[in-house]
Amino acid sequence: MTAYTGDVTTGGPTALRVLDEVEIRKVSVGPMDNDAYLVTCRRGGSQLLVDAAADPDRLLELVREGNETARLDVVVTTHRHRDHLAALTSVVAATGAQVAAGAPDADAITELTGTSVTRRLHDGDLVVVGHLTLQAVALRGHTPGSVALVYREPEHVTCPGAVAGRAHVFTGDSLFPGGVGRTTTPDDFTSLYDDVTARLFDRFDDATWVYPGHGRDTTLGAERPHLAQWRDRGW
Repeated sequence: MTAYTGDVTTGGPTALRVLDEVEIRKVSVGPMDNDAYLVTCRRGGSQLLVDAAADPDRLLELVREGNETARLDVVVTTHRHRDHLAALTSVVAATGAQVAAGAPDADAITELTGTSVTRRLHDGDLVVVGHLTLQAVALRGHTPGSVALVYREPEHVTCPGAVAGRAHVFTGDSLFPGGVGRTTTPDDFTSLYDDVTARLFDRFDDATWVYPGHGRDTTLGAERPHLAQWRDRGW
């Protein structure tokens, strides 16, 4: 199996990471090269999709790659921007999946898509998918209700490339290689920077893998030396 790098291109193949409890699949979809992630429980086949961003046919193909019955338990929308939810209605209609999103963004997502958010997430909430548990982390600033999801590997691992206890964070547009996400006011920047610092960098170690809403993956270790530069830059 090819080692996972997280490098994907729109129209290209799925990047697959296999760990002890979970399979993580990444694709790029749509004109803005949005990343979408499928998280599959290896024990029971339950599945979670992070951001039904665009190209519902490709996303449904992705779902079938993880489970040939096209089972999808929940779609987590990281925030309310249109490029992260354009395929939400179609994917939910085809699969019957539940929809979860940060509580402050939920009404806007429902209004934009016509699809109801069935679970409103708050900081620290747990999202259970089969035998997997992920935790919601509120990262306020890019939008008021932006959320990340955190999965931790178990303490005993055997798969090649696995790291005991390592965190995997799906950050939407709140954290990228090279900085936090776009904000439109100084207050929003301060809010996002403070949340990313306190709720991600202060909490998780350098091995933590970051899966952003666009572009390549990174780790907290790669980004940590630049935190002061980001603060001084102010965007």
